[in-house]
Amino acid sequence: MSSASERGVTPAGETLGAVTITRQGRPVRLALLDDHEVLLDSLSSWINANAPDFDLVVSANTWLKLVHSDQFPTDLVFVDFQLKEPVSIEARVRTCRAAGAKVIVLTSLDTREARERALDSGASAFLSKSLPMNEVMDVARSIMGVERGASLQKDWRPLPSGATNPTRPKLSQGEVEALKLYVSGHTTTEVATQMNVQYETAKTYLRRVREKYAKANRPASKKAELVRRAAEDGYLQ
Repeated sequence: MSSASERGVTPAGETLGAVTITRQGRPVRLALLDDHEVLLDSLSSWINANAPDFDLVVSANTWLKLVHSDQFPTDLVFVDFQLKEPVSIEARVRTCRAAGAKVIVLTSLDTREARERALDSGASAFLSKSLPMNEVMDVARSIMGVERGASLQKDWRPLPSGATNPTRPKLSQGEVEALKLYVSGHTTTEVATQMNVQYETAKTYLRRVREKYAKANRPASKKAELVRRAAEDGYLQ
């Protein structure tokens, strides 16, 4: 068996079999993103049958289907490296991380460049699809601090979604640019740098975005909610 470092596990996931943290008796809310539907169905079936400590709440074959889901963000997302969509692995990982989800990248393209791109963008692990699923799930348990065999209860609640026919706030060009950068994983300081404006200006843009969504009765005070609103309104590419 290859070592954890060889499989691309970051320090958060190196101590397989030595997990001491529990998740307060609830399963890990898991999402799958893979555009190979046969593989997606196979992964879903295996997890549902063999990993009761994970609650598979989203199984998506497109990026937008994932981020538009009422269940997003989840605790953890398995992301296929090679999606047939114009969304980079960096954008996908950073958006999930910005929303509060950890990411494991699964791939059949096990190259040094692919590994570095995934891990540098914030993925917790980069794993080959050829690994047995029990090994993949052990890496996931290590990353999420799950003690195998712990008593589990489904006590999570999904985040509130937008209205059925949501009103899209009218944002200025600066507010749109700040929003796109922020939900893609940049900090407010990085947003300011990317936009070549002062920190307070970037902060004001984001505050106004949140206020406009609040006035439209679409909560966006939390970062995860703001990511959801951006996805609903087409700002995530």
